Amino acid sequence: MKSTLKPLTAALLTALAVTACNSNNDNDSLVTPTLSSVEFSGMPAPSTDQERTSAYTTASVTYVYSDGSKKTSALSFKPLYSSLDVISGVTGGQVYDINGNVLLDDNGNPFIANTPDANSLLKVEGAPATGKGGNPLYLVTHFEYVSIDSSVPPKDMYGKAPMVMKLSTIDQNQSSGELSVTALKNINMAGIHGLWIPCAGSLSPWNTHLGSEEYEPDARCLETNSCASLYGKDSYMAALTSMNAYFGDTITARPYNYGLLPEVTVKADGSTTVVAHRVAGRTSRELTQVMPDSRTGYQGDDGTYTVMTMFVADKASDLSSGTLYAAKWEQTSDQNGGAANLTWIKLGSATDAELDQMVNQNHIQFSDIFDASDKAATGFVQIVTGHEKAKTEWLRLKPGMEKAAAFLETRRYAAYLGATTEFEKMEGVTANAADRKVYIAITRMSNGMEKAKDTTVPDDIQLPKNLSGAVYELSTAKGVKDSAGNLINSDYAAVSIKALVVGEDIAKDTVGNTSNVDKIANPDNIKFSEKMRTLFIGEDSSTSHINNFLWAFNVDTGKLSRILSVPAGAESTGLQAVENLNGFTYIMSNYQHPGDFSSNIDPALKERLKPLVNPYKGEVGYIGGIPSL
Repeated sequence: MKSTLKPLTAALLTALAVTACNSNNDNDSLVTPTLSSVEFSGMPAPSTDQERTSAYTTASVTYVYSDGSKKTSALSFKPLYSSLDVISGVTGGQVYDINGNVLLDDNGNPFIANTPDANSLLKVEGAPATGKGGNPLYLVTHFEYVSIDSSVPPKDMYGKAPMVMKLSTIDQNQSSGELSVTALKNINMAGIHGLWIPCAGSLSPWNTHLGSEEYEPDARCLETNSCASLYGKDSYMAALTSMNAYFGDTITARPYNYGLLPEVTVKADGSTTVVAHRVAGRTSRELTQVMPDSRTGYQGDDGTYTVMTMFVADKASDLSSGTLYAAKWEQTSDQNGGAANLTWIKLGSATDAELDQMVNQNHIQFSDIFDASDKAATGFVQIVTGHEKAKTEWLRLKPGMEKAAAFLETRRYAAYLGATTEFEKMEGVTANAADRKVYIAITRMSNGMEKAKDTTVPDDIQLPKNLSGAVYELSTAKGVKDSAGNLINSDYAAVSIKALVVGEDIAKDTVGNTSNVDKIANPDNIKFSEKMRTLFIGEDSSTSHINNFLWAFNVDTGKLSRILSVPAGAESTGLQAVENLNGFTYIMSNYQHPGDFSSNIDPALKERLKPLVNPYKGEVGYIGGIPSL
C-alpha cells in the first residue's frame, strides 16, 4: 500500500484551483495553490441509545493544498424525505399496481416500502424553475421492497409487493448548495411489466439512472410448480406474488421478464421513459457499473453461488445490444481475502429486441432451453448455482438454444460452460477511471468461496471463511482475449482481482457485534470519487454490526474512516458521489428498514431501542458539509 498520494493531473489541478494573493510587493504574481489531497477524519462508533437509533455523523473532511494550507469542514447528514412523508400528494414509500392505484395490505392499509435504495441525482438541461429560486435538479430513487405490513406484530412481506421508483424535483440553493424536495411522483413501470426487487443502482455516463432487479424468479421451479418445496411455501419465490399483485391476476407475469436492467431517462419537463435491458443477462443483479468507455459494464450478482459478468455494448451509450461474458477465477493467493487472475468466457451476443420476442411473443420456458435432472444423468453437465440458496443440478442444453441460455438463464449457462459460480453475495460495483480499476463488494466469504468439502463440484475459489466480507479491486487491460482466444472488444476487461479492504470476525461483544466495529462488515453499496481519491463503502450487516456504517477509504493512503452511522437494524444505501453539480459536492446517502435488528443483538439493548425506532421510516438524504471541489 502506497504511503504517498498520486499526483493529480493538470486538468484536475486546474479544476480544483483556489486562489490567494500574496501582497508582499507590487511585483508578486498571483499564487494559485492547488488541491493536493482530501482526508476524512472519522467518528467513534455509537455508544448511547440515542446514537444507536439515529442517522448522524460527527466526522469531518480536510482539504490540503499545495502551499500547505488546509480547510477542514464538519460533515452532517441531511434528510430529503422519508418513506412516510407526503410531498405534492405522493407518499414516499407507497407502491402501486399497473393502473396507478395504491396497493393495500391485508389490513386495508397502504403498503409502505421502507427501503429507499439507489439514488441518481442529475442535472437535466432546460428543466423548469422550482419556484424556490434555486437550481432545478432531479433525483431518481428506487425502493427495494416492503419489509413488513401493518399487522400487529407485523408480517414479513419481503418480495411480496411490486416495487417503485420515485422522481423528486430538487431545488439546489444557489448560495449554499442546500438541497430540498419540491415535488415527488411515481415513475410508471407498466412498460417493463412492473419492477421486481430493485437493489442498488448507478448513474450512467450519459446521465440516465441504471437500476437493477435481484433474486430473479427461478423459471425452472415456477414451470413445474415446485418452488414451494425448494424455497418454502410462504416464500415470495414460491410464486410471482409481487407481480401478480401488480397485474391483479395470476397469469400475466412471466419469470423471464424479471432479473433485468431497468434504465430511466429523465427529460427536461420531468417526464420519464423506462426500458429494461435483457442483453446484460438475467441474474440477481445488484447493479451495473458502466466504465468510462460508455460500453463496458460490470455487474454484481447477489446471493449464494453466483457469477461475475461483464457486458460489452456494441455502441457507446446504448445498452440495447452487445456481448456478455462470465468470469473464471484462477486463484493465486488465499491470504488477506485472496487474489486471483481472471479469464472471460463468452456467453453470447444478442439484442434486447430478439430476446423480448423470445419471452413475450414466443413465450419461451425453461424446458425449451434445457433438459434438467436432479441426479446424475448421461450427457448432462453437473452445475452448482444459486441466488437465495445453492442448488446442484444436471443440465443438457437443447439444440440451438445457446442464445436463450446465455441471456435468460445466465448463471446456469455460465456454470454449464465452466465459469466460476462460487461467489457469495457479490454486491456493489464502482469504477476508478484514473487507475482503470473496478471495485466489487463481497458481503461475506463463505459457502462457495470456501474450500469445497464435496470433491465432485467445481472449487475455483478456496478462501478462509470470513463472515465480515471485503471489497475487491479488479485491474483492467486493453487487448484481452476471451477463453476461446478471441479479442474482447473493450479496453476495460479485468485481468486480476484482489481483496483491498477486509473486515474482521470477532467473538460476540457485549452488545452483539460479531465483526470489529473499527473495520468494515458486510460491504454492500460502494461508490468511488475520482477527485477525492476515496472509495465510499456502505454496510448491509444483518448480523455482524448492530449499527451499520458508511466508510471513506482513501485508495492512496489506505486510511479507513467511519463517516456515518445509521439507526440500529438499518442498511446504509443510496450512495452516489457527486463531485461538481453547479459547483457543489455531495455524497448521496440513504438508510432503509430501521429496527430490523441483528439476531445477535443483546436482548436488553434491543428492548430499549425498539420504542425509539420507527420501522416504517427509511430516509433519503445526503452528507452535507463537503466543500466544493
